[in-house]
Amino acid sequence: MKYISVDFIIENAEQTEILVALLANAGFEGFEETDNSVKAFIKEDEFNKTALEEAIDGLGFSYNLSIIEQQNWNAQWESSFEPVVINNFAAVRAGFHAPVKNVKHEIIITPKMSFGTGHHATTYLMMEQMSQLDFTNKTVFDFGTGTGVLAILAEKMGATNIYAIDIDDWSIENTLENVSTNNCKHIAAEKTDTLTTIKQYDVVLANINLNVLLSTMAAISSILLPGGIVLFSGILTADEAALMKAATANKLVFSTVTEKKGWLCIKAGNLKAG
Repeated sequence: MKYISVDFIIENAEQTEILVALLANAGFEGFEETDNSVKAFIKEDEFNKTALEEAIDGLGFSYNLSIIEQQNWNAQWESSFEPVVINNFAAVRAGFHAPVKNVKHEIIITPKMSFGTGHHATTYLMMEQMSQLDFTNKTVFDFGTGTGVLAILAEKMGATNIYAIDIDDWSIENTLENVSTNNCKHIAAEKTDTLTTIKQYDVVLANINLNVLLSTMAAISSILLPGGIVLFSGILTADEAALMKAATANKLVFSTVTEKKGWLCIKAGNLKAG
């Protein structure tokens, strides 16, 4: 599978926030951000130049297109990936890195064309919020698992039944590889875009994007056990009101909001009786 990389030069964080939001709504599924650039990734067979032009029309952004092969992506990632450390709580590193000392949980991953290494603010925020939860013997639903890093962390924190889904074959393949690398035994991963309402969970991890969250809010609420917790991320600061409105309509109550580089992670619980 090939991906298209669209590379933009940006001037400030506000431009990054606007650009990423527009491209996420246009179907782009991964982003790399620096102080002066944004790279957006989309599957080659899903790329539509007209849709791209319409998304950024009038904003003055120029860009370059390139095709990324899986092999080239991995080589590029290996040459630039540095361990990610979330305080003394967790670290995410590659197998070729030295072990990270003085953290409770260490996760070893090798992402292919999946996104979720901990480098992106949303993944970092999710892991940071997870550090405040008790996962002991809990059931967990990981919605949009990517590399599987959040599911793996949940097991390392004591969760005993974890169901991870994604719509991308590559992500599921990568998740299963990373699950094996980390010797996890309680994670099931499946390619699907459907949230089954047959089973309910103690914790739902939903790091996707605003459109998906809004369209699946009722299902997310329905799979949460009484007293359960959901962490939302993949949303920009400008999305907060829309997300809260949809969640409140589905009997979810917010308790914590954290922010990093214009992205949010929101913790919520339900109003269902136990």
